[in-house]
Amino acid sequence: MKKIIVLLFALGIAPFLFAQQNKKPVSDIPLQEQLRGTWTLVSVDNIYPDSSRVHPYGEAPAGMLLFDAQGNYAIQILRAIRPKIVSGDKNKCTPEENAMMVQGSNSHFGKYQADETNKTITFHIAHASFPNWEGTVQTRSYTYTGNEITYVVNHTTQGGQSVIAEVVWKRLHK
Repeated sequence: MKKIIVLLFALGIAPFLFAQQNKKPVSDIPLQEQLRGTWTLVSVDNIYPDSSRVHPYGEAPAGMLLFDAQGNYAIQILRAIRPKIVSGDKNKCTPEENAMMVQGSNSHFGKYQADETNKTITFHIAHASFPNWEGTVQTRSYTYTGNEITYVVNHTTQGGQSVIAEVVWKRLHK
């Protein structure tokens, strides 16, 4: 009876041990693969030459970043609190309402590449809500902790070269 119990125990635990041996440590998985999944926006800070910080999308912006296995990405950033359009029709906005919509959002999508050696992520922007970014390639330095990624935008949509933005994302799903 003891032999049967030992045999059953060994057969039951062997696949688990084998699976653990074949599981790569996170550090052996390329960053491009580690980034895959859905991320939620934590913060966006514009940093000015005098080191002052401004939250261009408010204290608690909303946003989502998606990275997929084919090297595609999509980013949506929104001011969390935005006034409704009085007419209910975005084609009949006042100039002020249009300005609030444009200034309260940022989105772009395309291809991405992660470079672990240089600690950069390069975005090949196919389309963007800020048309000046369309067709551009932007390389951003990053720090990554496994559940959070922070990158720096050197040419922002608000201030150009004189302002940098620090963008922080937290992992939502793999």
